[in-house]
Amino acid sequence: MGNIIAWLVLGLIAGALAKFFYPGTQGGGILSTIVLGILGAVVGGYLGQVLLGSGSAAAASVGALSFGSILFAVLGAMLLIFLWGLLTRSAA
Repeated sequence: MGNIIAWLVLGLIAGALAKFFYPGTQGGGILSTIVLGILGAVVGGYLGQVLLGSGSAAAASVGALSFGSILFAVLGAMLLIFLWGLLTRSAA
């Protein structure tokens, strides 16, 4: 149960920071922000672990709450916002 709460908190923090730092407007409420942050943690953690071999990146992919894991989760969420913008722009 504690792991689920850690994922939700990491997702909320990472999603909110990614939406704050990423230029432009992103829609969605708190649920989409949490999902964005959780997916960003998985993507950022995986990419950081593969590219950098970083332990902080690995912590992000398992939902741990530390500065490094939040950083990789925010970077992953920002990458997802960018990719989502590319997909929705070309479909419209």
